[in-house]
Amino acid sequence: MTEGAEGLRSVPALLARNAAQLGNSPAYREKEYGIWQSWTWSETAQEIEALALGLLNLGVAEGDFIAVIGRNRPYFYWSMVAAQSIGAIPVPLYQDAVAEEMKYVLDHCGARFAIVSDQEQVDKIIEIQDDLHQFEHMIYLDPRGLRKYDHTRLHEFSHVQNQGRAAYDEFIKELSSRRAKLDYDSTCVMLYTSGTTGKPKGVVLSNRNIIETAKASSEFDHLKADDEVLAYLPMAWVGDFIFSIGQAYWSGFCVNCPESPETMMTDLREIAPSYYFAPPRVFETQLTQIMIRMEDSGTFKKKTFDYFMEHARKVGPAILDGHSVGAFDRLKYRLGEIMVYGPLKNALGFSNVRVGYTAGEAIGPEIFDFYRALGINLKQLYGQTEASVFITQQPDGEVRSDTVGVPSPGVEIRIEENGEVFYRSPGVFVEYYKNAESTADTKDPEGWVATGDAGFIEESTGHLRIIDRAKDVGAMADGAMFAPKYVENKLKFYPNILEAVVFGAGRDRCTAFINIDLAAVGNWAERNNIAYASYQELAGHQQVLDTIQGHIEEVNASVAQDEMLSGCQVHRFLVLHKELDADDGELTRTRKVRRKIIGEKFEDLVTALYDGSPSVYTETEVTYEDGRKGKIKATLEIRDAKVVPVIPQKIAAE
Repeated sequence: MTEGAEGLRSVPALLARNAAQLGNSPAYREKEYGIWQSWTWSETAQEIEALALGLLNLGVAEGDFIAVIGRNRPYFYWSMVAAQSIGAIPVPLYQDAVAEEMKYVLDHCGARFAIVSDQEQVDKIIEIQDDLHQFEHMIYLDPRGLRKYDHTRLHEFSHVQNQGRAAYDEFIKELSSRRAKLDYDSTCVMLYTSGTTGKPKGVVLSNRNIIETAKASSEFDHLKADDEVLAYLPMAWVGDFIFSIGQAYWSGFCVNCPESPETMMTDLREIAPSYYFAPPRVFETQLTQIMIRMEDSGTFKKKTFDYFMEHARKVGPAILDGHSVGAFDRLKYRLGEIMVYGPLKNALGFSNVRVGYTAGEAIGPEIFDFYRALGINLKQLYGQTEASVFITQQPDGEVRSDTVGVPSPGVEIRIEENGEVFYRSPGVFVEYYKNAESTADTKDPEGWVATGDAGFIEESTGHLRIIDRAKDVGAMADGAMFAPKYVENKLKFYPNILEAVVFGAGRDRCTAFINIDLAAVGNWAERNNIAYASYQELAGHQQVLDTIQGHIEEVNASVAQDEMLSGCQVHRFLVLHKELDADDGELTRTRKVRRKIIGEKFEDLVTALYDGSPSVYTETEVTYEDGRKGKIKATLEIRDAKVVPVIPQKIAAE
């Protein structure tokens, strides 16, 4: 099948349709110098064509890889579609990656060209350029600081576009020819996995993968041309690609780019998107900020907030899902909307959200329920880069915190005997680039893909429940199930806890590393006139340790109520002396915990948690922002936490 959805066989074909049918509707907005700039679909098509012609002028061949490195800006989305228009393959990279990480990706895909944001990214590539023998030209967006650089192979973005416009007559025939060759099986993009367990893999996604997935998921949630989305997620992440290119080009809605990461929350409020996605960490951070502000507010305001939020948790989700709720409760909820929920949603930028999603990892039920209690239609989806995102979605009216929904349209799911989830769909990736062995390990000849996650489908609802990563789910020494994510997500509900890493596989009990949230705990310290000089000093403060211990004991009481996972209560813990960091290899660039690496790196701390030591001295190597290495030394207190006696359920023998 090469005819395409509604006869449209590529993203550039969707662009041409939108320019013709939605020519005057906004396609992109970007805030610059405090003012929103806007481009219609017609103007977007012209900008992309000028860049495509300029790339032809530079000598880009069909099949070439073009790296795209920068924050969310219309110019980079145009770059990806311009690359596709001439038969090249865009490869977005994480802009916060260090030069060495970029070198692996650029070398692996053999990129001849890169389109980057500014001097910082130019310098990174210059640093590794001698090792990239195939690399030829770099195009930059922001000229500041680059005037005295050698411009033999360095070009300003606007100049490349101007040269393309000047060479229109020379190259338009070639551009038209290359566009016409694109079909459903042409490569649309190559995205690299986060590399949780090893080197990142290049996931090849075709036009079929992206367009079919965008079409099905857009229809599932009734996305239209008048919807608005905020593009702030890393461009190297598949979620941003499917929302800001796949669905945006299929549905024709407007993609809004914030001025900077620092102004993201302000820009979110100004745009007030109708369609919004955020990973759990963003919702956790926003909730932390709300709680900090409420602690700082006056007594009346705090009591009003607590009173109406208690009512919202009781009836808000039921009202949102259209269930029957008593007249008095509805009236009280409406009053709460005027007094608390409405102003709070407005402050968050969620006043107009019609469809909201979270994914990437499990979200704490308490966090999820908090947003739904406000009347925000927040749902969960389950996806992977290899699926072009969507595997399952929650239909309206069937939203729960403990499931990830039903199979997305066109997706089939099966559960293996060991509990691992498999799926197949039109969105299933073509291959891992230059890695036939991993492709064969992940995708079988019939197109079934192994997710690496353990879960089960509820018989009564057909909803999928994910327990944890299959490799992380194990048994404790007494045979009880060990699922660390379940406990970690409960811990991260507390604004004071930024990250938690739970250990216990093969052991007689669970223990945990905790990272405090510097913003939340620092705010508490200021309110209580507690002086501190660093994260490390605050993390070791006795009152902080007391607070964290209280949180852990509350979570233990909650975990004890789950028959299957009651053995996962945390017996001992310590608060780490440093924040887990992607630059130190402890997190991926999408901020997923690299559990195995953390366990090996802090082996002395894990040993101390299990041998009964009251404290442990440690030295840890850290990487500073400028790339220099240093060492942090600390003596960490280890504490015992109260657990609820239970008889945990053992895993059935296979």
